[in-house]
Amino acid sequence: MYHTDNDTGTEELAHVEMISAMLYQLTKDLSIDEIKKSGFDKYFVDHTLGIYPQSAAGVPFTAAYFQSKGDPITDLTENMAAEQKARSTYDNILRLADDPDVKDAIRFLRQREIVHFQRFGEGLRIVQDNLNAKNFYACNPAFNRNCGRRPRM
Repeated sequence: MYHTDNDTGTEELAHVEMISAMLYQLTKDLSIDEIKKSGFDKYFVDHTLGIYPQSAAGVPFTAAYFQSKGDPITDLTENMAAEQKARSTYDNILRLADDPDVKDAIRFLRQREIVHFQRFGEGLRIVQDNLNAKNFYACNPAFNRNCGRRPRM
């Protein structure tokens, strides 16, 4: 049985839920003085202590992060890059975090990104193995019906 994008997509949404739950647990009992001292005051003004998914730089989450071209090689390569970027982000969080419970959860999430990267890599290999080896990037086999055939002159 093959790993699918749906499986990983569902798990990635669960990752957002886990991170959000951790943030809520870490911030729910902060005093106003602690909020100011931690630099969390700008976030607090807009969201109080509600969870509003955004990057560490304050860039809000957007569906534009989901890149899809409809070409299996392009999309699988994009997926692999996204998994590596997530792993790098978790590495950076682990460098900064000091709470053992947070670090354990982040290590779990980091490991899942590695597994996702491997599964997408397997999917990419399957797609490539089923294409004409001279046609990896010449056309989109999911769309072009004559993919791999020589065009008529």
